[in-house]
Amino acid sequence: MQDLQAQAAPAPPKSTTGPPDIEAALLAIVRQTWADLNRRSPAQLRLTLDSSFDRDLGLDSLARVELLLRVEKAFGLRMPEQVLEEAETPRALLRVLKSAGTPLAAPAELPMVESLAATAADVLPAPAGTATLIEALEWHARRTPDRVQIIHAEDFSGSAPETRVTYGQMLERAERVAAGLQARGLGLQQAVAIMLPTCPEYFYAYLGILIAGGIPVPIYPPARLSQIEEHVRRHVGILSNAEVAMMITIPEARPVARLLEAHVASLCHIVTPAELMQETRPLVRVALRSTDIAFIQYTSGSTGNPKGVMLTHANLLANIRAIGDTIGISSQDVFMVWLPLYHDFGLIAAWMSSMIYGDPFVVMSPLAFLMRPERWLWAIHRHRATLTAAPNFAYELCVKRIEDSQIQGLDLSSLRLCANAAEPISPDTIERFTARFEKFGFKPEAMVPAYGLAEATVGLAASPLGRKPLIDRVQRQPFVRWGKALPALPNDPNPLRFVSCGRLLPGFEVRLLDRSGQPVGERVEGRLEFRGPSATAGYYRNPELTAKLFHDGWLDSGDRAYLADGELYLTGRVKDIIIRGGRNIYPHELEEAVGAIPGIRRGCVAVFGSPDPHSGTERLVVLAETRATDAAERERLCAEVTRTVVERLGEPPDEVMLAPPQTVLKTSSGKLRRAATRELYEAGLVGSPVRAVWWQVLRLVGNALLPALRRRAQALMDALYAAYAWLLFLLAALPTWLVTALTPHPAWAWKVGRLSARLFLWLSGTRLEVRGLENLPRTGPYVLVANHASYLDGIVVVAALPGYYSFVAKQELKSQLIPRIYLDRLGTEYVERFAIRQSAEDTQRIVRAALAGRRLAFFPEGTFRSTPGLLPFRLGAFVAAARARACVVPVAIRGTRAILPDGTWLPRHGAITVTIGKPVMPPADVADSFTAAIRMRDEARAQILPHCGEPDFGQRMAA
Repeated sequence: MQDLQAQAAPAPPKSTTGPPDIEAALLAIVRQTWADLNRRSPAQLRLTLDSSFDRDLGLDSLARVELLLRVEKAFGLRMPEQVLEEAETPRALLRVLKSAGTPLAAPAELPMVESLAATAADVLPAPAGTATLIEALEWHARRTPDRVQIIHAEDFSGSAPETRVTYGQMLERAERVAAGLQARGLGLQQAVAIMLPTCPEYFYAYLGILIAGGIPVPIYPPARLSQIEEHVRRHVGILSNAEVAMMITIPEARPVARLLEAHVASLCHIVTPAELMQETRPLVRVALRSTDIAFIQYTSGSTGNPKGVMLTHANLLANIRAIGDTIGISSQDVFMVWLPLYHDFGLIAAWMSSMIYGDPFVVMSPLAFLMRPERWLWAIHRHRATLTAAPNFAYELCVKRIEDSQIQGLDLSSLRLCANAAEPISPDTIERFTARFEKFGFKPEAMVPAYGLAEATVGLAASPLGRKPLIDRVQRQPFVRWGKALPALPNDPNPLRFVSCGRLLPGFEVRLLDRSGQPVGERVEGRLEFRGPSATAGYYRNPELTAKLFHDGWLDSGDRAYLADGELYLTGRVKDIIIRGGRNIYPHELEEAVGAIPGIRRGCVAVFGSPDPHSGTERLVVLAETRATDAAERERLCAEVTRTVVERLGEPPDEVMLAPPQTVLKTSSGKLRRAATRELYEAGLVGSPVRAVWWQVLRLVGNALLPALRRRAQALMDALYAAYAWLLFLLAALPTWLVTALTPHPAWAWKVGRLSARLFLWLSGTRLEVRGLENLPRTGPYVLVANHASYLDGIVVVAALPGYYSFVAKQELKSQLIPRIYLDRLGTEYVERFAIRQSAEDTQRIVRAALAGRRLAFFPEGTFRSTPGLLPFRLGAFVAAARARACVVPVAIRGTRAILPDGTWLPRHGAITVTIGKPVMPPADVADSFTAAIRMRDEARAQILPHCGEPDFGQRMAA
């Protein structure tokens, strides 16, 4: 890609013949761009208006950006950013040109806006005692609700509108999202996928999921329709592993979301932020804990075995504070990025750190940056940003893509830190960026190389502030043969250069190990392992990979590095380094060299090792993309690749494989997926053609058809079962009610009810298992307390327990004739839940009933909800037991919520287990009945919780 900028875009032909000249000019630009990319003659390309940029031309994202810029320059029009994602053929570009886009005006200096920074006394960071992200947000929203937290615009061009969101607005909108999620049945620690572009709603969605008690799972939207099959296949593995229950996306992405839904059994709801925020039902407050999962970051593992890094609130806050302490973040800063929010670099290191420390967060679309990287720099200028961050390729793109005429008047002097991380850092890029932008106020010491990984939350090491990047020159041969990073002499003509990632963040430790697992010394390369306060507990629902991650309490980073004078130098990924004949081969150098060969697509070369069982070492494979089809030309290219490898290594590769465009796999951010490409090679799938979009969609629909049919059939069976269950219930309920209404004694009514309930459960196929009957007291009064999850619970208690009890029910049922007659015959006692005076009188009546020897049955939660979880217990049952000196018998009911949850009248087939706990006696050492009731309540609840099969929601509800 770097040579493309040197080429001049052809000018449109001078003619008055109209549209055909536009077509010819456009095709000429496409043809020349392809020729420059592939270092071939333009005449060799067979091109039409309907040629696919992916399938026929092999243009990746950066090549498309270059094409659009050339088109803009030639026609004097500005193309919308979304064209980069949506245009699949020259004909699509032609339609945009004919619609007369915005004239391409000369770049204008953008005015600076008022300072967003605050004094340190004005806005303080969230205190150290803050345990969760939501506590931090609430802390800021209480103290400075009108403080701007987010500023968003598509490209900060000066003409695009800017959206500002304060702390108070962000909390209010996030709470509305949370209420919408709860209304749709989101359970505690259930996963919710976020498939949104960069926009204010992204932040509301993320925080709303946390407020509702869920787990956010950010995923990236599809980059292009031509890659829809790969996108869906990859994300099906992620969503299935996370057991995602809901997805938040934009209306335009619903078709893709529906394809994902068809393949992911757990995915039940696809909603937009606007739909969630329309919810009118109140939010149920959930008390979050520092140990709750607050983020699952899926790394680029294989499709079949995705790696979801579990990060808790404690992990996030520990790492953010370590980063903040290292670089001195304060409310006087302004953090500006274009980084995608589905990745930890943008989400945690940039946004969350800003939210915690109170500095405004200025964000733009990644697509806008790719199209016009100068907009990133202008946004820094406009808002006097002090902090920014990006991977190495972004700094390189600025050097090669931005012309001086586009940044006249630019002032970067406000920047005190430019973090360079998330991919290998090139010393050449650092030097070129610094030299290019120093005249625009950029300070060399502002460039801060850093290192991190998802398993550490995000950050692990960073260069000290106020120092220029440190570049180490080492001797090539000792390093590649023995891993010794010996300093190179000044006149060494071919040294290796590595950029220091600085020193470890506070609280972290690292160790470097050789192949036998022994520690290595200073300036010796080894496998990097770490431990620290924000290290993950492992991979979500993946115990196999989690076990491989930990070694004696240390986490395997998967990277190789060496230490020198306390500085950490990264040398490469363990899985990427090729070991051949006892020699380490680092693929990125070979990939760059091979990519420079005319006829080979730059940036589309993968060098990897493949095990050779005959030699016991690895075969060196070079897989390079080319559009060459002529046999003689391909033979020449293979020879040139071999010659290039011999020049670099002194020995030839074992295999050179030329492949068509789009063969080498990449991540969403454009990084090579060498391991996945190696799997493709070893499976013999290299060279498989890129299918048309309609074919990919057809395959996806076809693959989803059988599971969809199964689900449809299951839904039909469920509906038939529900109808059958209701028919049984009606046939049993009417005679049961009539007989009970005529029964003079509660004990007889309970016998009738028990017979009817058992018959109903048996005929409906609901297996009822009762455990712990021996724990029921043989004599004397007692109070029975059971958890409450469904309307079925009363039927289950009647069916499961011998003898008879007096239910204690809410006063509202007494006003309903049919339920009242039935409950009265069972000997039910009614209590007022809301009027304090009446409630106290009812409690006294319940105490007298217990003293009279009656056995009382309570549902102490008082109500139930669709969301699984044991709610707090009310004290009434336990006060009655304490005052009557009667024991409490805890009963755990499991399975009723799954059969008939709140909010639905369609019962499902299932099984129910009733577990009777050991009696809880009134404490002999406590005279005060209220204190005794509290102790009895806590002990009874502790017995019910492990047997009810649901999380402890009572500890989660805010006071």
